[in-house]
Amino acid sequence: MYGLTRGELVTLRRLDRPDKVQSYLDGLTYNIERDRDTVRSPRRVMRDRTAHCAEGAFLAAAAFRVQGRPPLLVDLEAVRDDDHVLAVYRDRGLWGAVATSKFAGLRYRAPVYRTVRELVLSYFEHYYNWDGERTLRAYSRPVSLARFDRIGWMTAEEDLWPLVEHLTAIRHTPLIPPAAARRLVRLDKRSYEAGLHGAPPH
Repeated sequence: MYGLTRGELVTLRRLDRPDKVQSYLDGLTYNIERDRDTVRSPRRVMRDRTAHCAEGAFLAAAAFRVQGRPPLLVDLEAVRDDDHVLAVYRDRGLWGAVATSKFAGLRYRAPVYRTVRELVLSYFEHYYNWDGERTLRAYSRPVSLARFDRIGWMTAEEDLWPLVEHLTAIRHTPLIPPAAARRLVRLDKRSYEAGLHGAPPH
């Protein structure tokens, strides 16, 4: 099944609800490798027990697929900050998400959002850089990773740069008007510190 081993399938089949996928991601070490960038496949994430946001989203998409859901990702685009990748899903027509992040507020969302835009807006106040600037500006449409089956994205030993490059290159929809972005104030100290709960050193 998708080239996965029996053990890998057992692991992914146990993640039979989005909250279980999130718990699995939360149990991984956040990938802060500084000697070389990596873009691990779900196989490598399960083996190495580490992931950054894109790697975690790929693992979540693989788990969704094994459970019969489409393997959908949404890319969040930021200014003066890293982009963020969500594995998104729908229950009864409503959108939710699973994600890995250094920031506590950029992770799980329950399926209560009527549109992808509503879902993405729920991340706005929690999406800030180390200087306390609110940095989220745009988002992509949901992308199915099934289009990358030709490179074996679920089991590849090579880094999955084609997936990252695609997510970066596709059209992104602005989330807030430029005038509103120019008026944003920095995050208050309490909210800033709360968002860093459990974060690895940077």
